[in-house]
Amino acid sequence: MTHETWGQVRGELLKSVGENNFSAWIDPIVFDRLDARTARFHVPTNFFSSWVSQNYGDVILRHLISAGVGVDRVEFAVDNGLPRRAGNSNVAPAQPVETPVARPAATLRTGTDELPGATLNPLYTFDNFIVGKPNELAHAAARRVAEGRDVTFNPLFLYGGVGLGKTHLMHAIAWDLRARFPGARILYLSAEQFMYRFVRALREQDTMTFKQIFRSVDVLMVDDVQFIAGKTSTQEEFFHTFNALVEEGKQIIISGDRAPVDMEELDARIASRLQCGLVVDLHPTDYELRLGVLQHKAEQAMARNPQIRMAEGVLEFMALRISTNIRVVEGALIRLFAFADLVRREITVDLVQDCLADILKSTDRRVTLDQIIKTCCEYYKIRQNDITGTSRARAVARPRQMAMYLSKSLTSRSYPEIARKLGGRDHTTVLYGVRKIEELMAIDSQIAEDAEILRRMLEA
Repeated sequence: MTHETWGQVRGELLKSVGENNFSAWIDPIVFDRLDARTARFHVPTNFFSSWVSQNYGDVILRHLISAGVGVDRVEFAVDNGLPRRAGNSNVAPAQPVETPVARPAATLRTGTDELPGATLNPLYTFDNFIVGKPNELAHAAARRVAEGRDVTFNPLFLYGGVGLGKTHLMHAIAWDLRARFPGARILYLSAEQFMYRFVRALREQDTMTFKQIFRSVDVLMVDDVQFIAGKTSTQEEFFHTFNALVEEGKQIIISGDRAPVDMEELDARIASRLQCGLVVDLHPTDYELRLGVLQHKAEQAMARNPQIRMAEGVLEFMALRISTNIRVVEGALIRLFAFADLVRREITVDLVQDCLADILKSTDRRVTLDQIIKTCCEYYKIRQNDITGTSRARAVARPRQMAMYLSKSLTSRSYPEIARKLGGRDHTTVLYGVRKIEELMAIDSQIAEDAEILRRMLEA
């Protein structure tokens, strides 16, 4: 492998990971040498070495192999001879971090034809999935399907907003099934890839091979099914594939950003079929779930780089202030650790505010308690005097508890402050109300839907 080849691979990586990720994580990598089918690279810091190995090692390896390089693994190590950024001159060399050959994607073969699915992310396992009230039902259903037996629901349909863990659970199911049943034909791919393969088969006038391959699987997993909504021919083929597999008792797992009945352009027959299985909503994150994710990721990062120190209260501050979705939370933590590693400073709340100013600003809610009360009253068609009054009637008590929950979720106000706004109640009443709504959201789809609609109304 030559530096020229690495330059070509860099060009492909730019297209693959995007300009921002390329600039932050790929551009600083310097090719060293190819040694015994191991591609060796220099990187700026210990943290950088661990992070790139964990998150981009398999991507780099795939592109090297695609470029014809005879390579089985990649290694990243800090080189003291490389130029350092300010504040990073005393970083000790890291032990090389080795990335083994990436586990292959689920692949089907029919004669000489091969139709690979999407590559599974090795980090997306059940062990790395943090369970909380917003996602515990989805996690339990995914676990049951991954066991591969006694599944009474087919298909399993997971839906929710961006960054709530749908794709993570899909990958986790695939990894578990492949480990439990090595001979099973498991195919995971996105709805976009399904459409691309079908269109290519039409163009090449080879739809029979397409049908044979997709209908010979034991488990079919399709991510982001909303992508094919409105695409008539692709939906027609998906419908027939779906029916053929269900009739043969094959398991199907689907994900989408909305419930099937809410996808207006999705074929009514497909929506009806999807509704026949188990439809599970991944709810928006709550404080406890975000904190759990942050604690888990922080422990992993600090184990990789023991030099980093973190003050008390940092993770709690981040979990409270960054409340969009898990993807944003994880991205913020990654940036924070990289920044702390480069400037050699302890991670404090002040450092968080400096380093993550743009994220905090974009997620800083300007929702007021008055707006929450007014919106809840309009939504539930009750008077403001009722929600702040003393009535304990269910028609008033539940909206009041919802207002308490939203006030705690969408503002940084304390329990006593919320209590005063809602008629001078004791702060323990607010605490009970918040927990009650959180419990109901996990078991009552109507309450969960109310909370999500009200959240969207207030954040619009």
